[in-house]
Amino acid sequence: MIFSSGGGKPKIHSSAYVAPSAVLSGEVVVGPDCAILHGAVITAEGAPLEIGARSVIMENAVIKSSGGKVLQFPTQIGKDCIVGPGAYVVGARIDDGCFVASGARVFNGAHMESGSGVALGGIVHVNARLARGANVPMQHIAAGNPAAIFGPEKAAELAERLDFFESVFNVEAGSSAHAKAAAAYSRFLRRFHATDARIDGERSTKPVARRVGEEPPQQQVADVGGVVDAMMLELQEMEHRRKEATKKRPPS
Repeated sequence: MIFSSGGGKPKIHSSAYVAPSAVLSGEVVVGPDCAILHGAVITAEGAPLEIGARSVIMENAVIKSSGGKVLQFPTQIGKDCIVGPGAYVVGARIDDGCFVASGARVFNGAHMESGSGVALGGIVHVNARLARGANVPMQHIAAGNPAAIFGPEKAAELAERLDFFESVFNVEAGSSAHAKAAAAYSRFLRRFHATDARIDGERSTKPVARRVGEEPPQQQVADVGGVVDAMMLELQEMEHRRKEATKKRPPS
């Protein structure tokens, strides 16, 4: 499903595959030869979001950008990356050839340099910079710039040091920080999504029979933003057939 949101709409390369049950919303760019699988949610909320060529976003992963008047967290996923099932990436930069495993989390302002990875259930925390080729083990936490790796037993200590709510929501730490963040975020989301509209139409998603091992057709979803429009392709094909038929007619 494709949605316009906040004045932006997704742009999907014609060679990319987007599963019918995936959701793309707002100022999202999906590059060539990408694969967006079932249940994935890719949404730009106030900042751009881009996925580079040949990257794979697996089932039920959530990729978000976010931005208000004060803080901006665009999301950029480079070429040849894999984001595993159920992973969560928000407001982060992920360079080429990175791997984000199932259930991993990459938070606002984080930067995974090329070839780095985060294993099952691992975290690249707010504003952390994971060095080129580095890896976060299962259930561990990368924090700092440059990032150090901490075991899960250090989670509470890190939470006090990282000022998550101030960094992400511009809300000072304190007993009321959770409530203030919720109120501000709710207000922003209601305003931002007030005019969302589905723009891919209700076209049939009936599967096409293919031979075993055959790649899926290049265009699986309606193009948005002038990349390729399925209806336009049909019209172009009809015009091509008309011209060919005209050429074959004997002169009168």
